[in-house]
Amino acid sequence: MNVGVAHSEVNPNTRVMNSRGIWLTYALGVGMLHIVLLSIPFFSVPVVWTLTNVIHNFGMYVFMHAVKGTPFETPDQGKARLLTHWEQLDYGVQFTSSRKFFTISPIILYFLASFYTKYDTTHFVINTASLLSVLIPKLPQLHGVRIFGINKY
Repeated sequence: MNVGVAHSEVNPNTRVMNSRGIWLTYALGVGMLHIVLLSIPFFSVPVVWTLTNVIHNFGMYVFMHAVKGTPFETPDQGKARLLTHWEQLDYGVQFTSSRKFFTISPIILYFLASFYTKYDTTHFVINTASLLSVLIPKLPQLHGVRIFGINKY
């Protein structure tokens, strides 16, 4: 065990989503959320699918697109403090396997929610708005753009 030895990454936040098992853990977390919601007796199946989709997308938006900085001290002299986790992911390189996975996973959940709600208008509108709220910030054109605030540049 190397106690007190610095890691080799300038910003470990950039590689955390490529680590072994993170995708499986992510999928199991979404599955557990769905099972917990299914265990609540007064929720119908369409409501549970919509809630799973909305809670997942809200969490993804907060952790990937709203929170800036890193959870630890980094030797990059604070360059990452103005970037969201999505902007730090894979050093900002677009279309990597991690970025594709975290873009496709809400889309798959959206299709599942739409299918199990039988495309009911209310659920469909809620699920679509929820999906758009996490897909639009992932667009490469919005990298570094602040919607509610001052641009970092």
